[in-house]
Amino acid sequence: MNVYDFDNTILRGDSTARFFAFCLRRYPRMRRDIPAQAANGLLFVLRMRKKQVFKQRMLRFLALIGDVDAAVDAFWKENMSRVKAWYPPRHRPDDVVISASPEFLIRPACEKLGIGCVIGSPVDKRTGHFYGPNCHGMEKVVRFHARFPGGKIDEFYSDSHSDDPLAALARKAYLVKGERLEPWQ
Repeated sequence: MNVYDFDNTILRGDSTARFFAFCLRRYPRMRRDIPAQAANGLLFVLRMRKKQVFKQRMLRFLALIGDVDAAVDAFWKENMSRVKAWYPPRHRPDDVVISASPEFLIRPACEKLGIGCVIGSPVDKRTGHFYGPNCHGMEKVVRFHARFPGGKIDEFYSDSHSDDPLAALARKAYLVKGERLEPWQ
């Protein structure tokens, strides 16, 4: 099987940040939370807030949306064109995506791409609350082994060295830089 990160790997850009901006344009009630969101971002940038705490606070905007599934569907109608051209020719039926993005957000896009196995961060789409660890770094390895005990990775693709632990499991690993694939180093 081939395993892929999602954001900035298969998709140009970060799906969570783009979804936040998409919703901010469509749901004016979110605007009243901008000062608190800015403070949340500043605390994260200053390393005074851990990544999962930052993400959970940011995702609280989901409670203001109402029909999150409809918002996600509308988002992907606008954003499926952001799939990088290098991915579709490499697609295999056993592809796996493992991402730090909320699983509820990336699953519909992956299904449109024919990717049946999606492992993402476990986030309640109604509240933004995490009900498990952020699927990042070593947590991706933990989640991979939980889903595929004894599983082998033929090829792994990611844009970030934060995925070194998962790349180490692969027979071949590639660093994705835009549309270019380079051997993992």
